[in-house]
Amino acid sequence: MIQMPMTARISREDLKPGEVLCEYCTGRCCRYFALPIDRPKTWEDYDHIRWYMMHGPVSVFVDDGSWYLMIHADCQHLLPNHFCGAYETRPQICRDYTTDECEFDDDATHEKLFETPEQIWEYAHAVLPPRPRRRETDPVALPVLSVS
Repeated sequence: MIQMPMTARISREDLKPGEVLCEYCTGRCCRYFALPIDRPKTWEDYDHIRWYMMHGPVSVFVDDGSWYLMIHADCQHLLPNHFCGAYETRPQICRDYTTDECEFDDDATHEKLFETPEQIWEYAHAVLPPRPRRRETDPVALPVLSVS
């Protein structure tokens, strides 16, 4: 990976006429995507989220009470200079995105942020009633070993 020289931290107000904010950014908007998910309410809901998070670089965050699944994955067209290699043919969602909504100078703080399956499971244990214990007669994918 080509390392870009570090640029002094600027704010939107520091831009000169004709300058583009993207010239100072590392392409944050091209390094992940987030999809809204239903707010988990049951052990099964939290277990599904835990399963999502076991599949690679995935996080879950909450903003304004809404839950999101965030998949950390660089766009395949992101160039080493952090610009778009498919700018002229980029998807409509990219065309609609503006620097007005950009995260350039946002510290990306969330109401809640879960970065590991263990964190979401710990949170489930904190907010849900105790999980019913499994009985030996309950169906499972693997055999239950008896404790003598």
